[in-house]
Amino acid sequence: MTSSRSCKTWLKGIGLALLVVAVIGGMIGYDRGFREHRQPDWVTATPDMRFKYGSIGAEQDSGIPYWIFYVLPRVFPEKFKEDGKVVPGGYAALGVPWEMGQELPVGFTKKIIGFARVANNCAVCHTTTYRVSADSNPVFVVGGPGHTTNVQAFFRLLIDCARDPRFNADILMAEINRVTHLDWIDQLLYRFLIIPMTKQRLLEREAQFAWIYREDFPEWGRGRDDGMNLTKYFMIKAPMDDTFGPADMPAIWNLKKYDPAKGSRPNYASDTHDVHSVVIDSALGVLGAPPKNNARFMEQVEWLKAYLSELQPPNYPFPIDQARAASGKALFASHCADCHASDKTGTALPLAEIGTDRGRLDTWNKDAAIKANQVVKEMGLERKGLVEEDLPGYHIPFLDGLWLRAPYLHNGSVPTLRDLLEPVANRPKVFWRGYDVYDQAKVGFVTDTPEAQRVGTKLDTASKGGGNQGHEFGTALSAPEKEALVEYLKTL
Repeated sequence: MTSSRSCKTWLKGIGLALLVVAVIGGMIGYDRGFREHRQPDWVTATPDMRFKYGSIGAEQDSGIPYWIFYVLPRVFPEKFKEDGKVVPGGYAALGVPWEMGQELPVGFTKKIIGFARVANNCAVCHTTTYRVSADSNPVFVVGGPGHTTNVQAFFRLLIDCARDPRFNADILMAEINRVTHLDWIDQLLYRFLIIPMTKQRLLEREAQFAWIYREDFPEWGRGRDDGMNLTKYFMIKAPMDDTFGPADMPAIWNLKKYDPAKGSRPNYASDTHDVHSVVIDSALGVLGAPPKNNARFMEQVEWLKAYLSELQPPNYPFPIDQARAASGKALFASHCADCHASDKTGTALPLAEIGTDRGRLDTWNKDAAIKANQVVKEMGLERKGLVEEDLPGYHIPFLDGLWLRAPYLHNGSVPTLRDLLEPVANRPKVFWRGYDVYDQAKVGFVTDTPEAQRVGTKLDTASKGGGNQGHEFGTALSAPEKEALVEYLKTL
């Protein structure tokens, strides 16, 4: 009897001990794998800082574990490529804007969800840098086009690293241990869970990214993406087709200028009904998955919409010849204002009238819009959404901050404003995108110096989706008139 009681007591003790161990293990597992921490206060100290470094929730599904992100340039330096050649310098070599003293580039967020993770926010594509000269420090402008960032190269980098046999726990942990000290719990998590799962998740996306490896397509290059195909292949999981529609990263300041009541719509082809919808869809693109919490996601959307509605472009920072600009203002009124300063602004102009490259239009259609709207509706998100009709042409852009929105046309195929006023035959046929030294004479960025060629990515306007034809308005003006018009455009 006594022996039986002792046995039961012993078993209860073991059971209790196991329960305690399980509870402690669960608490540790939750803390190190799932517990979400607020970002540091400096991230949200100002609206601009929040836009540049604040999380919009992408870390959960699209985040890269911080220490893996940190050591990729050390383990795989040969995977950092532009225009088919290896570029030294790690992530900075891919053109991401990087402020002095910051741990990560602009548009890269760091958040602890169990362990530190790195993801992106809207600023990665919508922050401009420019320099006065090759030896000056860059100026960072939030909300402007990310003309230096090579998004395609970053996508390829992650897939290429995951494909490599060296992406394994032994090699990555050896490199991580050279730069930091992880405690034994994180050592185990990284070795047996985090590294294998990260590799698996990256490789799962390889098929969706297949079209960015097509040899019959040109590279996007710096400052461009193939946005509607991204939506097709990721959101609605459409099969890969032969369309290719590269487009420049747009400026997203002063979004209150879009008035649906007047028919003005955002996006290059006026393919979204309103700003509310485009902010939702853009944020979903960054997340790469349905939001984990719709209420929190919509809080981020509302903040972004309010911030970007009021954000203003910077004034032209260099001297302006006021007398010449006054002459240019009269020329603008007679040659440009009917489209760019009227009720037509922000509405679609038929392709037959504008005549620019049709590649961006061909990547999207009514059926794709219907399917994408259904996907978002099933997420429980309410918006007017994408326009469920075939699109006739490209929208007539507002010209606020025009001086900082080079290269020009929707696909960035004309390097400067002065070049845009030339007939197609006289426009540059080949130039290099993504160099940030400003060209004050022609209003754009320097595109043809040896340094621009070394840093930038080559755009051949004969390539698929890269045509520089169309918008031949103002090309018949005299040279002095063109100079005056360009001088005025600096003031917008």
